[in-house]
Amino acid sequence: MLVSKRLKRLLRLVPGERRFGFYRFLPFFFVLGGAMEWFMINVRIGKETFYDVYRRKRSERLYEARMEKGE
Repeated sequence: MLVSKRLKRLLRLVPGERRFGFYRFLPFFFVLGGAMEWFMINVRIGKETFYDVYRRKRSERLYEARMEKGE
């Protein structure tokens, strides 16, 4: 109950409730998505970024598909 009241009070502080309704939170999600994308591109965990792993896995899948076809 207490968390719900605090959350409601916090959400009411975001301007634009009458004009935009729920969509007033859209800029926050846009910025959050951009921050996640930047993190996945630029931050290395160990020796690799998210996209390094993605490219490697994609090339492995393509190689396996070619081997199954018999090329």
